[in-house]
Amino acid sequence: MKMLNRILIVFLFVITSLFSANAQIYDPITWSYEVNKISDTEADLIIKAEIERGWHLYALNLPSLEGPEPTTISLIPSEEYELIGDPSEGEFKTEYDANFSMDLNYHEKEAVFTQKIKINTTSPFIIKGMIACMICNEEMCLPPDEIDLTFSINNASSQINESADEVIDISKIVPNLPQLDLEKPLSNCGEKKEISNIWLVFLFGFLGGLIALLTPCVFPMIPLTVSFFTKGGKDGSKGVGRAVLYGFFIFLIYAILSVPFHFNTDPEVLNEIATSVWLNVIFFVVFVVFAISFFGVFEITLPSGLANKADSASNTGGILGIFFMALTLALVSFSCTGPILGTVLGNSLKNGPWPISAAMSGFGIALGLPFALFAMFPSFMNKLPQSGGWLNSVKVVLGFVELALALKFLSNADLVEQWGLIHRETFFLIWTIIGVGLSLYLFGIIKFPHDSPIVKLSKFRMLFALTIALFTIYVAPGVLKDSPWNHNLLSGFPPPAFYSWYETETFHAEFTDFEEALAESKRVNKPLLVDFTGWACVNCRKMEESVWSVESVKEKLENDFVLVSLYVDDKVELPEEQQGVFEYEVNGEVKKKNIKTIGNKWSTFQTQVFNNNSQPYYVMLSPEGDLLANPVGYMPDVEEYTKYLDCGISTFQENNKVESAPAFKVNFLKR
Repeated sequence: MKMLNRILIVFLFVITSLFSANAQIYDPITWSYEVNKISDTEADLIIKAEIERGWHLYALNLPSLEGPEPTTISLIPSEEYELIGDPSEGEFKTEYDANFSMDLNYHEKEAVFTQKIKINTTSPFIIKGMIACMICNEEMCLPPDEIDLTFSINNASSQINESADEVIDISKIVPNLPQLDLEKPLSNCGEKKEISNIWLVFLFGFLGGLIALLTPCVFPMIPLTVSFFTKGGKDGSKGVGRAVLYGFFIFLIYAILSVPFHFNTDPEVLNEIATSVWLNVIFFVVFVVFAISFFGVFEITLPSGLANKADSASNTGGILGIFFMALTLALVSFSCTGPILGTVLGNSLKNGPWPISAAMSGFGIALGLPFALFAMFPSFMNKLPQSGGWLNSVKVVLGFVELALALKFLSNADLVEQWGLIHRETFFLIWTIIGVGLSLYLFGIIKFPHDSPIVKLSKFRMLFALTIALFTIYVAPGVLKDSPWNHNLLSGFPPPAFYSWYETETFHAEFTDFEEALAESKRVNKPLLVDFTGWACVNCRKMEESVWSVESVKEKLENDFVLVSLYVDDKVELPEEQQGVFEYEVNGEVKKKNIKTIGNKWSTFQTQVFNNNSQPYYVMLSPEGDLLANPVGYMPDVEEYTKYLDCGISTFQENNKVESAPAFKVNFLKR
């Protein structure tokens, strides 16, 4: 049990959940090249990649062509040198990649590639070539990129044999491009830049603290502690002041618990925790243990010595003694507050240290506030319900909630490893069983240890039981292939729709060329929905299978938009007259990019016009090229995506009263 207690303490500092990111251009690799001359006739061409934390670059050789693109090195042949063997690379990892559901070879932090050559001349010359690569993190993959290589042999000037490729601008890549102002969309829906959810996280923590107040470990302490402060001294106002200080110290203790997270502000550390299979499994086990404890099978407590030391220190006079009294409450109430605080952290840890501090502070304020308020207004304590069997019922209800939350952690691990244990319907089935169990308990049909006899169900308990029963009825049809209603209220909890017992439908747009789609948009007078996507984009497939295939969304895409999908990783070559070199600036440095393929064209279009290079990415335009709303990225919540589409439709209709022509056809595919 001591070992379990230690695990539970650590658990408070590491529990986590899921992810999100703002629109931006990602540039996670810095490249460098050098020539290592072995002799007058041999040299190593060395290519180094410095990779930002959390991203990985795929290796030269991959086990399958059905996943991401491997890194490839191509050098322009010349009589001045010969290749000796194939390119080699430094150490790489081989691990399961959840993006592509297979084991893959990749580099982290740094990659070094070497190509040995034989030099056939003593004259200076330049070797030119290209390295093609693909880079991903746990959430997304960037479009395959091509980087020009230039190696100087025998001290050759870098100006020799400069490429004669035509330098082109964005207007040649996408002719007749509308002039867009990303800062002034016609409506303000979609992704807003730099929006903080810190107050929402604080509120969630505060609500968690209010729930913790109703547990048997905390609730009985309120009247006892307040009475101690208000009656323990001759000066009543001084007693009130001490009670207020006591409440403040409760808040301070929980706020201090978030301080360790500020020592490492790298969000990728939290992301690695969130996607760790073994850690999610541990959290699943811990939550189940908490639930069993709440059911009354055994009691989880912190080491008694720790609580005793804090209690002894609380006898110290003055401010220090009050602080240790608050610490004693935090420690002895851990068996009830720990699971709730863990749940609060699980929904705030994903965004870095400050949301964690906000959640912990909100929790501490809610927990400490009653002690201060009841000390100021002691008459209010007479209105508090008496401690009794209802407190144990609160613990049992929380036990059922912990079981439901535990399933989410097991589902996270299952999705990453593709074990096939918790499909979407399996998730709904287990939640239905938990809901039925909780309903039966609230109606008094089943009992747990330490429950008091129920003489008569209170109105509140009856109302709560009916609410849980209705929620269970809402959840239960999720096991069916064709549910009578959607489950948007639970979006983010069950696995995505494509991870299912059943086959799922998906579809794609008829248009894959922006100019053709824009012309069709003008012809039928409908808004244009631009879908920046990729053949190797996993989240794009998830959107198509679990969001676009929902009937309400599908109807809007069919009837209200012209839909165009632009594949940023399409390897089909452009006509020669459309090829060239595109120059752009990153952090004051001018860079060049070869525009040779359709993928080069659309990825450049996205980065240069919309300042974004992640997929999927959705842009709503009017036929005249006006930006109808802020563009959005991956949005698996069907309800939110529907609201986004509705915003674009209503904005278009407000600015254009002309009747639309018949809709274009959407092609349906069977997965």
